[in-house]
Amino acid sequence: MAAQTADTSAGTSNTGASVDLGPATGLSCRECGTRFELGPIFACVECFGPLEVSYDLPLGDPEALRAAIEAGPDNIWRYAPLLPVPADVASKPSLNPGFTKLVDAANLAKELGFTGKLYVKDDSGNPTHSFKDRVVAIAVEAARAFGFTTLSCSSTGNLAGAVGAAAARAGFRSCVFIPHDLEQGKVVMAGVYGGDLVGIEGNYDDVNRFCSELIGDPLGEGWGFVNVNLRPYYGEGSKTLAYEICEQLGWQLPDQLVIPIASGSQLTKIDKGLQELIKLGLVEDKPYKIFGAQAEGCSPVSTAFKAGHDVVRPQKPNTIAKSLAIGNPADGPYVLDIARRTGGYVEDVNDTQVVEAIKLLAQTEGIFAETAGGVTVGVTKKLVENGQLDPSLTTVILNTGDGLKTLEAVAEGGGQTATIRPSLDAFRAANLA
Repeated sequence: MAAQTADTSAGTSNTGASVDLGPATGLSCRECGTRFELGPIFACVECFGPLEVSYDLPLGDPEALRAAIEAGPDNIWRYAPLLPVPADVASKPSLNPGFTKLVDAANLAKELGFTGKLYVKDDSGNPTHSFKDRVVAIAVEAARAFGFTTLSCSSTGNLAGAVGAAAARAGFRSCVFIPHDLEQGKVVMAGVYGGDLVGIEGNYDDVNRFCSELIGDPLGEGWGFVNVNLRPYYGEGSKTLAYEICEQLGWQLPDQLVIPIASGSQLTKIDKGLQELIKLGLVEDKPYKIFGAQAEGCSPVSTAFKAGHDVVRPQKPNTIAKSLAIGNPADGPYVLDIARRTGGYVEDVNDTQVVEAIKLLAQTEGIFAETAGGVTVGVTKKLVENGQLDPSLTTVILNTGDGLKTLEAVAEGGGQTATIRPSLDAFRAANLA
């Protein structure tokens, strides 16, 4: 993507010190460290590296900070002092996502051979039934601050719905872009909020390239693309998963996490969130391992990890896990670094294993995951079988979306067990008692 600067980005003059994004103090390049003022920029003009939000975090009294968080609302705004949002964010119109269930998955643990605790962080409970509501909520606050009037995104489905819903609630126009062949459930959900939904002929990487071109064109004037020119802020929403998991574990770090990989941003930001909690003294510092999960039909990061490479070579996606079908993941190299630094691993499973894992989670814990959740559960099973994940340790796996969005994946062989006449004799004859 071409770098965007505060002077050339579309539709805003609100940058730098005039912007109120709470503890956020600026942006810094992940590669060369160059600093920038707060603004709708996402790439370093010196080296084209990705930009990260820098903070003035509330260091000093962890007990007081912990008490303030616990007294906050039951959504991501309880963590406002750690996010690039104004202090009064909870009073603004928002979908208020977050604080989803951390499910003690004892039945699944038994099935997979765990002797330690296994939890599922079930983000299907968010307003549009995926974790994307978290990242969009943060991006909306940046869009407000920078004076944008239209919210947009490139999406594999879940993000399109999250942007449409958040825009409707916050009073923005929305126009979002998706691959033309997405699952119908995601298409319908993204379109119901009244914004424009545009299918692009091609895969997600084609959609993303188009959006990058639109940002630099007068047609994109006043548009905030949540995962492009607002990406540094958008990505910070995934940190709230780390915050919630640790708080729900009694302010403790889990020993192991298994996280699905699309762009890789969620995994890298969860690691960032865990490191911030340690720095703030909100959790005790101890080792933890992060494992990445991909579908075999789109596994550029797992392929690079297993080969010992530092470069992630793009792939053409071919998998039912379309929400993870990003063949050129922007944060891929950083995922490799984190998996190696923490002693984790990056693994993949095929489409058959994805479907089996969706059914396994549903039949053990009553959680109907979309295909990304099937990837995570399937990879967890494979990691245990291969001895790469320790089943005696406290482990958290992520379900990032609702299975009702990807019904096609499990439709074959599903449905009614039997069709009978409304009589006891017919029920007896079906041998279901």
